[in-house]
Amino acid sequence: MSTTPTRPVTVTAPPDGEAAAAPWFGLLRAVRLAPARIAFEVRGYFRQGDTVFFTFLFPVLFLVLFSAIFSGDITAAGAAGTGVEGGESGTVITMATYYLPGMLAAGLLLSGVQNLAIDIAIEKGDGRLKRLGGTPMSPVTYFLGKFGQVVVTGLGQVALLLLVARFAFDVALPTEPSRWLTFAWLYVLGMSASALLGIALSSVPRSGRSASAVVIPIVLVLQFISGVYVANFDLPDSVQTIASFFPLAWMARGMRSVFLPEDFAILERGEVWGQGETALALLAWLVVGAILSRLTFRWLRRDA
Repeated sequence: MSTTPTRPVTVTAPPDGEAAAAPWFGLLRAVRLAPARIAFEVRGYFRQGDTVFFTFLFPVLFLVLFSAIFSGDITAAGAAGTGVEGGESGTVITMATYYLPGMLAAGLLLSGVQNLAIDIAIEKGDGRLKRLGGTPMSPVTYFLGKFGQVVVTGLGQVALLLLVARFAFDVALPTEPSRWLTFAWLYVLGMSASALLGIALSSVPRSGRSASAVVIPIVLVLQFISGVYVANFDLPDSVQTIASFFPLAWMARGMRSVFLPEDFAILERGEVWGQGETALALLAWLVVGAILSRLTFRWLRRDA
């Protein structure tokens, strides 16, 4: 019985430079595909009437309602109960001006937390997320698509709120570049933290059908205790303390520092705007959101 000698098989490893570059090529490809994914997500967003109403138009609707119902003027000293009757009591603003910052902050929360938490939970529940996980599409592309959708729709919402406030209610917008610079970092930190927290919260509903019932009450309660629907100076200290453990109260406070006159800082806790504290709080929530989303996100339902 003869045996045929077997020639040894030589496996040649790729050069070190090519091996190191391979992950970078994958990342670059994922980033290159992101614009198409963002466009897909934005189209899907605006095709859902309920999502557009409860996340995109909701703050605009409440700005219109509150500005019409609570018509009149307000001063910081008068709101604090320190105004002098018949005398000068501070800068006078309309209630529309006062409510605008809160609605801008609520828009960040709705676009990031509520929108993504419900959307991803539904995709997970009906199996779309499982199918996406089995395709060559990188998770990086998927999440860039979600983040891009939040940024695009969030900027559109901000523009609509500012236009309605300015032209429907004659709200005077800031003219100082420093205030708009503050608005820019507030928007970036607030939207990023909200998006990451939305991804993390999407793991809580046990099914897509229960997503709205789980997420919306959480978001609604936060808006009531964080100085969005109820003026922050009318909230009890205990409620303000509880709200300070969540990002919305800091986003609303930061937005008030941008759009309200300086003397309105006396209505805040500590009687200062506390922009440094706001930045630190939002950075902390950004880190918490990143950790939670990394630990909790799954392509499949928990019961799958």
